[in-house]
Amino acid sequence: MLRLEDLEIYKLSMDLGEGIWNLVTKWGYFEKDTVGKQLVRAVDSIAANISEGYGRYHYKENKQFCYFARGSLLETKTWLEKAKNRRLLSDVDYETISLDLVTIHKKLNAYIRSIGKTND
Repeated sequence: MLRLEDLEIYKLSMDLGEGIWNLVTKWGYFEKDTVGKQLVRAVDSIAANISEGYGRYHYKENKQFCYFARGSLLETKTWLEKAKNRRLLSDVDYETISLDLVTIHKKLNAYIRSIGKTND
């Protein structure tokens, strides 16, 4: 059985959270206090929900937490768009993060489909 830290979707989500944190910490107080906090909480919630689901004993609970993670991913997209519209991100950072979110979204959906299936 894989450890949580070995799950690609978990590692990608953790890396994205750290990358966004590093960007947001450079913003001014007002920007961090409004958009920044929401963006960081949303992106951190992706990995947090994946890990909480992974630690559950029943696959249905794991799936439910992955659905929460997917909701957080879409919330992250909203806050990312707000940050772009308010000129808090460069075009390059916005595009890079957006592509990362697309990748994570696809891999999360694949992971959700795999939960509960046996490898007989």
